[in-house]
Amino acid sequence: MDLHDLAWKAKHEQPEGGSLPPLDGSVEAMRLRILGKLIYQVGREPRTASPRDWFVATAYAVRDTATSSWFTERGAPAAGGKRVYYLSLEFLIGRVLMDTIGNLGLTGQVREALLQCGVDLDDIVVEEPDAALGNGGLGRLAACFMESMSTLKIPAYGYGIRYEHGLFRQVIEKGLQRELPETWLAHGNPWEFARADTFYPVGFGGTVVGEPDPTGPHGWVPDETIHAFAYDTPVVGAGGQHTNTLRLWAARAAEPLQLDTFNRGDHVGALRERVKTEAISRVLYPGDESSAGQELRLRQEYFFASASLQDLLGRHLAEFGSLETLPDKAAIQLNDTHPAIAIIEMMRLLVDVHRIAWDRAWTITNETFSYTNHTLLPEALETWPVALMERLLPRHMQLIFLINMRHMQAARDKGADHRVLAELSLVDELHGRRVRMGHLSFLGCHAINGVSALHSDLVRSRLFKGMDQIYPGRISNKTNGITFRRWLHRANPGLTRLLVETLGDGFLADPVQLEKLAAYADKPALQAAFAAERLACKQRLAVIIKDRTGVVVDPASLLDVQVKRIHEYKRQLLNIVQAVAHYRAILADPGRQWVPRVKLFAGKAAPGYVRAKEIIRLVHDVAQMVNNDPVVGDRLKIVYMPNYNVSLAEQIVPAADLSEQISTAGMEASGTGNMKLALNGALTIGTLDGANIEIRDFVGPENIFIFGLTASEVAAQSALGLDSHHAVRANPVLSQVFEMIASGAFSPDEPHRYRNLIDGTQSYDRFMLAADFDSYVAAQARVDAAWLDPQLWWRMAMLNTARLGWFSSDRSIREYAESIWRVPVLQP
Repeated sequence: MDLHDLAWKAKHEQPEGGSLPPLDGSVEAMRLRILGKLIYQVGREPRTASPRDWFVATAYAVRDTATSSWFTERGAPAAGGKRVYYLSLEFLIGRVLMDTIGNLGLTGQVREALLQCGVDLDDIVVEEPDAALGNGGLGRLAACFMESMSTLKIPAYGYGIRYEHGLFRQVIEKGLQRELPETWLAHGNPWEFARADTFYPVGFGGTVVGEPDPTGPHGWVPDETIHAFAYDTPVVGAGGQHTNTLRLWAARAAEPLQLDTFNRGDHVGALRERVKTEAISRVLYPGDESSAGQELRLRQEYFFASASLQDLLGRHLAEFGSLETLPDKAAIQLNDTHPAIAIIEMMRLLVDVHRIAWDRAWTITNETFSYTNHTLLPEALETWPVALMERLLPRHMQLIFLINMRHMQAARDKGADHRVLAELSLVDELHGRRVRMGHLSFLGCHAINGVSALHSDLVRSRLFKGMDQIYPGRISNKTNGITFRRWLHRANPGLTRLLVETLGDGFLADPVQLEKLAAYADKPALQAAFAAERLACKQRLAVIIKDRTGVVVDPASLLDVQVKRIHEYKRQLLNIVQAVAHYRAILADPGRQWVPRVKLFAGKAAPGYVRAKEIIRLVHDVAQMVNNDPVVGDRLKIVYMPNYNVSLAEQIVPAADLSEQISTAGMEASGTGNMKLALNGALTIGTLDGANIEIRDFVGPENIFIFGLTASEVAAQSALGLDSHHAVRANPVLSQVFEMIASGAFSPDEPHRYRNLIDGTQSYDRFMLAADFDSYVAAQARVDAAWLDPQLWWRMAMLNTARLGWFSSDRSIREYAESIWRVPVLQP
């Protein structure tokens, strides 16, 4: 019987009703299911199917398997349980296939079933595009948290936007970043279910009418209404016993075509409103340098917040009959300030639509919402012009003024003077009248958390000091975590097999059991095996590097990686400046025994972030000279990998030897890349910032390379001034490197290309490059010394893996569940 006959058999030997039979765990059942999907859903014969066709057929087959536990979840909360609703502008889920079959326990069956069809699973996995739904750590955290909630059997919905293009695709041309549309949906998405019957109206603009009592219900008559349509993706937990829903909203015009305009011959004008409407779900983070960009960003945030609240309130009423019980049955988590407008939308819905008295509505809102802060940088805490809010969301601006009036009165009653009141107000009157979404998030939520111990302390003592004094006890810490199932078990299967052979498989479900590896850290045979697994990962990555950049690297070199969003506070500039100093040192003493090193950078700069783009270009210009210098050879290579995404991270993380976590202390909230890299045995070079502090505490200060000013020292230095000209002049190495860059040594075609970058860094050294340079150079020297002692290096690497078990997202979610959401947690 050939493959076509088997596919026919899979289709026609079904139970009555046409559904595929449930999997019995056999390879044969999986093979028949995949073949049935290929023929009857993809519409391809096996002999003509492309790798993409096989991927889609496999995804459909696996998706079917996930639905049974998905349907089971939906009935559970109706029996009296509580749901979590996670609102995030980003969900950086990456490729889904391997995660899903891994959590379902079907990897072996799927691989063998495909092999019997003449298809290699590894060949079709790469046909799946990364879902372009996030920018970096914030979105990846949301994805890890959704998977952990499913694993811990916490009923949950994730709510976000189904971006048609999402974050841009990064292309580098002569060192310059270009942004192109990311077409991840070009061939459809086999994981999602379009819910054509689930859509909600979302209004903008218009007028407000109502009672004289400002706290009473009012009517809002928008002058523009769009529809939010739901697309659901199942998120399977480990073991496949529980599946939650990621519900993403797509914007659609109420009328797809103005037919009268079209018939008058204005064919483009007939589509104008549709194009404007659907721009809301077109691109993640549109440039907000212009007023139009700011408006689109606000429209996006309100669009998904309003649709999500209408959806969850409707579900709650259908299950429980009254919104009075909402805080007992629903917990809404705001992932940063992007969804903060949901607080005001909840008040509008409760007061204006459901006619609940103001004070009770505010209590329900406050007891239901909680807020995770992800940044201490003032510019990253969203604020919106009052004029824009009044034009776009007039009823919401009224509610904000009313809430702020009551908030100001409460502050006065507690003794706040005019200066303190100005700092506490939801409306910043001193900088152009802007609504402070961070303040709104604090006020409207019963719980606020930071994402590392240091960050949470700074949230309390600096960012929201005044708010904490007026409303004490709301701030707690919930250090971020990562899902080990993705970032160790599946990203690094070779190391995982070695760990299972050494420790047994208990750590697969309980990562704290990785601690048992510490007892083996001094065993030469295991050190050698650990090193061999790393080398194999580096060899695979070297092929990718050559394919994507043309740079040939030696896998035996120390692989030094800084992979993250390009931003001045993350200090890629410090890294490349030190690389130039190292390059100069090699040229000055080429006969010395230098540690061969590959410095790998990856990350995207925001389209309007000129300084970040200059840093990318500088990395490329330095790389061009260093990589082609015969005196240096393989002792130093510099690589910039374009279009960094989750799939590329899954190749880099297992291969890394050194993890660059060098942000200015007090500016990185937590980081999760630091956790992924350390878990896989990379040693961290970093400042005492974010979760680096907790990583140091767990792995031991002797197993990490710490340098630089502390957060309090950065604050003290900043208070003295940010001009670093004197410090640079006093540092011969740094001053010579700066002069080399500024004079055009790396840009002879444009000698002054980096003059402004270097002059600006010295004049306003907010990110402490000069202050931390010598300490960073010294830490890199300690790295070299450790690398030259293999027994020491691999002992340190193994202890990092052994002691990272606490940084699991399962642990993070348990903490949220127990102290913020108050929902029960079941073991996987």
